Amino acid sequence: MNDPVQSLITVLESYRGRDKVIRTLCYGSQLVGGVISQKTAGSSEMGKSLLLFSAQLSHCRTVLRLFDDLSMFAYSRSYGLGGTEADLGLRWMSVLTNVADQLYYPCEHVAWAADAELIRVKSDKWWTLSTFLWGLSLLLGILRSVRVLLLLKRRLKKTEGTRQIDRGVFPPSSEAHVSRRSEAQHQVRAEVLNILSSMADLSTAIHWMPPGFLWAGHFPNWLVGLLGTTSSLIGLYQMTSCERETAD
Repeated sequence: MNDPVQSLITVLESYRGRDKVIRTLCYGSQLVGGVISQKTAGSSEMGKSLLLFSAQLSHCRTVLRLFDDLSMFAYSRSYGLGGTEADLGLRWMSVLTNVADQLYYPCEHVAWAADAELIRVKSDKWWTLSTFLWGLSLLLGILRSVRVLLLLKRRLKKTEGTRQIDRGVFPPSSEAHVSRRSEAQHQVRAEVLNILSSMADLSTAIHWMPPGFLWAGHFPNWLVGLLGTTSSLIGLYQMTSCERETAD
């Protein structure tokens, strides 16, 4: 009983972990509240309360992101132009993703400040720009993961071909070969999860664009909540898995 509680406490003590928990609760509340409101034609107080709770958690995350610019800048600076990346395609997709992410924060800050009446500008165009940058970052992330999967597939084929040639030198159960395959399979699984998570978030980002752009504004609350909850749970799983591997 103590282990799950301690694990939750550990997650909540880190900024990244707390953000993922808040995000999951935010979209989960929107999912449940949306389902209840749809079934009761919007007359349920519980449904309304859950949707309001979701909106407050979303606002909380927006305020917390006011302090993310510097950490994002540090990451972008350390990556630079991706000199350590072997593949040119991966390198430039990562650089463009970092640029989109870096620009996203100040745009969102201006939109938030406008809504809070701290500055006298209209927030609509700034929310649209920040949503566009978020969607662009997600799209680039999807393309990057697809590229990684293609490179992994090519590498595995090459490894298998080399192994057939060297079968007389290395035993069929070579530990190095098994380790490489296991590592590749783990990376494939991680990239597939990244694609699923980013596709769910990209669908939501398009929904929040101005009306007339693809399916913007057409999703009901429960569907936005379902997509967000799915991507949030994937993010939580990936984070806890990564921390477990680091601990081991």
